[in-house]
Amino acid sequence: MEPIEQLDTLIPTFSGLAGQVTAEDLERPTPCAGWQVRDLLNHIAGGAPVFAALFRGEGARPFPDDDQLGDDPSAAVRAALGEFDAAVRSPGAMERTVASPFGEMPGDTFARLAAFDLMVHSWDLATALGQQLELGDELVQEVDTFARSAIPEERAPQMFAPAVEPRSGASRLECLVAFSGRQA
Repeated sequence: MEPIEQLDTLIPTFSGLAGQVTAEDLERPTPCAGWQVRDLLNHIAGGAPVFAALFRGEGARPFPDDDQLGDDPSAAVRAALGEFDAAVRSPGAMERTVASPFGEMPGDTFARLAAFDLMVHSWDLATALGQQLELGDELVQEVDTFARSAIPEERAPQMFAPAVEPRSGASRLECLVAFSGRQA
């Protein structure tokens, strides 16, 4: 499964969840340690344009420290993910060498890392909202296989928290989020 196919599901999934967030939900805790829903949405709204610039070949720029959500968090997330989506589809984006926060890598590889990040954060948001995240088995398997092969366990904490043991009977998605330091 190509990274664009993965993002074809994950971008609308996260956007759809963000569209359900109410003002009261913004202060809910997420499974991402120390983050509330507001922090998670800000991470995506601020990070997606930074990643988009990398795919367009514009080079690295810092992640914003200020609020990216404004008066309409859902619209901010949709706009940021829309910019990211357009950038990964731009000519040469998958072949370009990207100077990612984790070192230089092919755009295809960085898009797969972005899919992993977006899948885990979709699970974070769904969980914070009291929902079950339903994703196709093939998608979860592809992202999981890539993440475990591309991210050595000792480097995973640079992206997320240290891996934890999944609960007995955990789904493949729950095992993936356990790899990223979340307890399902």
